[in-house]
Amino acid sequence: MTERGIERTAEECALYVFAVCQAPDPAAFVGLRGVVECEPLRRLRFGELTAIVQTVRAADFTDEVWNARMSDRDELERYARAHHDVVSAAAASRPTVPLPMATLYHDEERARTALLDETGRFRAALERIAGHDEWGVKVYAAEAPAPDPTPAALRPAETPAARSRPAPGAGLAYLERKRGVQARRERRHEDALRVAEAVDASFRAVAAAGRRLRLHASEPSEKGRVQVLNATYLVGEHRKAELGELIRTLRDSTRAQIDVSGPWVPYSFVGEV
Repeated sequence: MTERGIERTAEECALYVFAVCQAPDPAAFVGLRGVVECEPLRRLRFGELTAIVQTVRAADFTDEVWNARMSDRDELERYARAHHDVVSAAAASRPTVPLPMATLYHDEERARTALLDETGRFRAALERIAGHDEWGVKVYAAEAPAPDPTPAALRPAETPAARSRPAPGAGLAYLERKRGVQARRERRHEDALRVAEAVDASFRAVAAAGRRLRLHASEPSEKGRVQVLNATYLVGEHRKAELGELIRTLRDSTRAQIDVSGPWVPYSFVGEV
């Protein structure tokens, strides 16, 4: 987040901090532009650790300007990609703690002081994620179309000659069929939740940590399927082959659609220490 309580003019600069790691390789950042074009990425030492930083115009990162920029989908994607590229470059060779987008300080002195105060947390996070990657897992259950519960005797007649009064008991049959459809829908949902729990438990058995995330509503392109699990897991690099086998086994045993993404920089597991 932008450092608060500071009055800045349009000509003042600020220090944008991407990530914290230990002894990063300078060659890893060659060719990366960061979030601005005219200033190079550089390293800022604080104690035993190093932050990857870039000088930016403070006026470009005021709350008003930043909020307006983030409401533009293209701008949001551009900044998110630039930020992620720098973090990924650092993490390619060293355990790295990513900082949120638009983490800014007034100058190097303030940045160094603030980062030093967080040294204990950074060190704990770096120790936790060393040799680990983040993997995202989403599980979808099929949403079978519900059959028409209306009995034939209650449906509109196709021809005038076919029109007639409902057969005796047709209303009761309609209600029973409707209840049956609802019961089957509920059973499908319960089965999907059991699958989600089984998948989550299986991944946690091989992961160092896991987090359940908010379920996403179905997109128009995903019609016919419902997300029942949205989670992320911190998995040791030495268990990557085991993870691949687990995914194949779960897909075969559950018959559910399981989407796995990664490996990623462990963004989700650096703020829990």
